[in-house]
Amino acid sequence: MKNYKIIKRSIKTGVAMLAISLISLNCSDDILDQPNPNALTPQSFWQTAEDAEKGIIGAYSPFTNILYYSRFEVFLSDYRDDVINGFGTSDRTQAGFFNTNPAGNPIKWVWQSMYQGVTRSNEVLFRVPDIEMDEATKNNILGEAHFIRAFNYFNLLNNWKNIPLITIPFTEIEDPQAIVQADPSEVWALIEADLQAAQSLLPASWPADQTGRATSGAAEAYLGKAYLYQGKFAEAKVELQKVISSGSYQLMSNYAHNFTEEFENNAESLFEIQLIADGNSGWGGDAPNRGKGSGFQPDFAPAGFTNQDGMTVNQWALDLFLDERTINDEIDPRTFTTFFWNTTETTNYEGETLESKTYTNKTYTDVYDAAGTDIYGNKWTDWKFNNFSASLAEGWHGAGNNLRMMRYADVLLMFAEAEFMLSGSTTVALDAINQVRQRADMAPFTSITMQDIEDERVKELTFERTRYFDLLRWGKVVESIVDNPADVKSRSAGTSAYKPGREYMAIPQNEIDQNPNIIQNPGY
Repeated sequence: MKNYKIIKRSIKTGVAMLAISLISLNCSDDILDQPNPNALTPQSFWQTAEDAEKGIIGAYSPFTNILYYSRFEVFLSDYRDDVINGFGTSDRTQAGFFNTNPAGNPIKWVWQSMYQGVTRSNEVLFRVPDIEMDEATKNNILGEAHFIRAFNYFNLLNNWKNIPLITIPFTEIEDPQAIVQADPSEVWALIEADLQAAQSLLPASWPADQTGRATSGAAEAYLGKAYLYQGKFAEAKVELQKVISSGSYQLMSNYAHNFTEEFENNAESLFEIQLIADGNSGWGGDAPNRGKGSGFQPDFAPAGFTNQDGMTVNQWALDLFLDERTINDEIDPRTFTTFFWNTTETTNYEGETLESKTYTNKTYTDVYDAAGTDIYGNKWTDWKFNNFSASLAEGWHGAGNNLRMMRYADVLLMFAEAEFMLSGSTTVALDAINQVRQRADMAPFTSITMQDIEDERVKELTFERTRYFDLLRWGKVVESIVDNPADVKSRSAGTSAYKPGREYMAIPQNEIDQNPNIIQNPGY
C-alpha cells in the first residue's frame, strides 16, 4: 500500500449553482443587478478549519505541476550544470547554454508555478489566523505556509536573483503595477524569517496518513541551507546541527533506496515532492485529473528508452566517481545508481552484485554497440521497480517515484562544509563527511580540503537539483561551464552565448510587459 500522497487531496471549492426565478418585466435595473450570494470569494471561503486545510493543500499542489517539479524545473537546474550534456537547442537546453529566451515557455512556466506557491501561502498566512479552530492545527498550517513560501522564494532567488517580494494576497495590493523587484538581501531576510517561524510552528513528524507534509526538521535543514548559500557559516552550522542532534534522521544502509518508489519517505528523507502514478498524463496546471507522475524521468533516461531528446553525462563526472575505489577495491556503488555506462565491472554492495543496468534489466551491450562510449543517467529511473506501480517502461509521465529534495546525507555534507569554512579540517567536519562515505564503502578521510567536499557532493547528489546552484554559490559557473564548452555543452550550442549576468535566468517577458517597473536581468 503506498504512503499517503498529499497531492491526491484536491481542493473542492466549486461554486454552487444559483436557482433563478422568473422576474417580472417591469423590474428595475437595480433589482436585477444584485451580487451573487453563492459566489466564492476570499472573504466567504476562509471560514472553517476545513477551509484552512484545503488552503494549505492547495499551496503544496503546484509542486506536482508538470510545469514545476513534475518536469520542467529540471531544465533550470540539472540541465544547466556541468554533468549533463543536453541534446539539441530546444527550450529544454537553452538555459544550459546561457541563451534563455525571455519569451520562452520553461522560464515562464516555472516562474509562474513558484509564484503560485507563494501566492497560495500568502493567502493562508493572511486568512487563517482569523479562523476559529484548534490552535495546534492552526499553528501547523501556518508553519507549512511559512515553509512553502520560503522554499519557493529560495528557488526564485537562486534562479532569477532580482525578483518581486510579495507577502500579502494579491487582492490586498492597492496598485499591482507599482510592484518592484526587491534587493536580494530582503528576500534572504524573508526566507530566514519564514523558516524560523516554520521551525516553531511545525511538528517534528506527522501521522502516517499525512506523510509528505513539511516538518520542523525540514525547516531547520532549509534554514541551514539558506545560511550556507549566503556564506553565513556559523549560523548554518547551528541549524544543521539541530537536525543531526535530533536523532530523527539517519542514512539508509543502501544508497539506492533513496531513489525508488518502494522506499519513499524513508528515514533519510527530510522533504520530498509527492509524485504519483495516477494514470493521468494531462499537461498544464495542478488541478484534478492532471498527471502528477514523474514527468522528468524520461529526461534522464538513456537513448532508446525515452521519447524526449535526452542527454548524456560528461566524461569528467564518471571519471570522478571512478578515480577512487571502495575499501574492497571496487567501483563506488553510487556510480551504478547514478550512471549507465559501458562496463562489465561489478561491485558487491549490501548483499547485491551491482552491474550497469537500465530499464527492462538491460546491460549496456544489450542496448548499444560494444564499443559505445556514451554515458547516461540512471538515478530516478527505478528500473527494477518490482511492479510497485510504474517505471518508464510503462509510458511517459507514468512513474510515481517521489523526488527527494532534502536528504540527511546533504545535511551532513552541508554541515561538513560549514564547519570546514569556520575551522578547517576538524574531527567534527571529518565525522560528518565520513558518515556519507562509509555508507558507500569508501575509505574515511583523515583530512579534507574544500575540493574534497565539492567532489563528495558530486558523488552523493548528482541529478538531485543541487550541482548548478553549488557552482553558482561557489562562484564557479564560468570556470566549470562557460570555459569548457567542448567538454560540457558540446551536444547543444556550446557556451558562446554567455554574457556576464547570465548565470541567472532571464526575467519572463510577460512579467515585464505587464509591469513597467520590472527590469530585465543583466546580460539579456
